[in-house]
Amino acid sequence: MSAASRAPQRSNRAAQSSYRAARAARARRRAALAAGAAAAALLLTACGDGGTSGGGGDTGFVTGTDGISTVPEGERVAAPDLSGETLEGEQLDVDDYQGKVVVLNVWGSWCNPCRAEAKYFAKVSKEYEGKDVQFVGINTRDGSTTAALAFEKDFGITYPSLYDPTGKLMLRFEKGTLNPQAIPSTLVLDREGRVAARSLTALDEERLRKMLEPVVAEK
Repeated sequence: MSAASRAPQRSNRAAQSSYRAARAARARRRAALAAGAAAAALLLTACGDGGTSGGGGDTGFVTGTDGISTVPEGERVAAPDLSGETLEGEQLDVDDYQGKVVVLNVWGSWCNPCRAEAKYFAKVSKEYEGKDVQFVGINTRDGSTTAALAFEKDFGITYPSLYDPTGKLMLRFEKGTLNPQAIPSTLVLDREGRVAARSLTALDEERLRKMLEPVVAEK
C-alpha cells in the first residue's frame, strides 16, 4: 500500500479517536453536572427552616398547621435499618429499641437551628428516662466527631448519636414516607419501630412534647 493510500486511513482513525474523546468529555461533563445538581439539592435541605411535605392523598400522613406530620397507627411504615457506630465509636442498632418509643433527631454541630433546639432535647430526654422512651441522635455532615462531641457536652446531651457524616442513613428512608428531608429533622417511632410523627423544623419544648406524648400514650 502506498503512502498516499495510507494517509486517508490515518486521518480517519485520528478523526474517530477525536470524536470518541469529545464524546467521553461530554459524558463526564453531564455526570459532573448531575452530581452538582444532586449536591445542591441536598444543600438546600441542610440546616434550613425546614418545611412540610405530603398530607392526605395516598401518602398516609397529614401535616398540621404546626408543621408536625402524623400517621394513624394502621398506616405507618417501618423505619429502615438505622445502625452503625456512635460518636463514641460503639455499635448501635435502633431496632434493638423496639418495645420503646424512639425519638430520632437528625442534627449537625454546625447547624444553628440544631443548636437552638438542643437544650429542649436534653431536658425532655432526661425526663423520659426509665419510661420506655429512647432518644437517639443522627449526627450528619460533621467531618469529624470532635465538634459533635463538644456540641453534646455543651448542651448536656446524654443519649447516643449515630455518626453519619455523609447522610447515608437519611437516604435509607423511602420517598413518599415520613423521611428526614432537612437538618434538623425529628421522627418519633412507635413501639413497633414504625414512623408515627415527623417535624422538619427546629423544635421547642412544647412542640417536642406534642410529637412525643400521643405516641407514648398508645397501648
